[in-house]
Amino acid sequence: MCSGRVDPEFVFRAFSNGMDGVFIGGCRLNECNYVTHGNYHALNMTLLCKRIMEHVGLNPDRLRIEFMSSAEGNRFAEVMGEFGDQVKQLGRLGKAEGVEQRELESRLAEVRRLVPYIKRVKNEKLASRLVNPEEYDGLFTRDEVHRLFSEVLSYYIDPEKCQACMICAKRCPVGAIVGGKNQVHVVDQVKCIKCETCFEACPTKFGAVTRVSGGPVPPPLPVERRTIVRKSKQEQERS
Repeated sequence: MCSGRVDPEFVFRAFSNGMDGVFIGGCRLNECNYVTHGNYHALNMTLLCKRIMEHVGLNPDRLRIEFMSSAEGNRFAEVMGEFGDQVKQLGRLGKAEGVEQRELESRLAEVRRLVPYIKRVKNEKLASRLVNPEEYDGLFTRDEVHRLFSEVLSYYIDPEKCQACMICAKRCPVGAIVGGKNQVHVVDQVKCIKCETCFEACPTKFGAVTRVSGGPVPPPLPVERRTIVRKSKQEQERS
């Protein structure tokens, strides 16, 4: 598998499953067998994941990426042995960093939930090609990642504008929109992965879906008030 297909979800899922270290191996940079040069994407993804690990209180040295050819078996064995020793010295994930297990699980779950959002927001940087290793440390800054989480966008459906057309509900990839025919739709903020599908799907003439940045969304309309009573054609003409 091309290293460019390694997703941040894979990395943080491994940590969620109790792995103390994650290693990613890729082809040498500029020696891609295809035209994708996915190893650059893997590098950028790793640099971003390391910053996120710092943000949630984990040692970024638990994640490592190396580039080598399939003919370098000796180097692969050497690198893996070195990384294995390093992870052993770091100790158990979370415990060595002073993070309780329940809190660790909560932080990792939140990161995994936001992976689609993170990839969309940082898509341009993830696609860049860093030629000089001296550029690695500055691609994603600590302040940048802090803002990424503190200013995360949320999506809210205005009950005054929602027409219960079900377009956003049908397109939501995780079923985070509650509502049916003649029912005002509501975004389940726990399930929402911030992918912006609902915002893009909502017809412009309605404009019911709005972005909320860095703060709580308005409370959802009570269930008993979500039914939309449509006027008949005659009533519309009289009004």
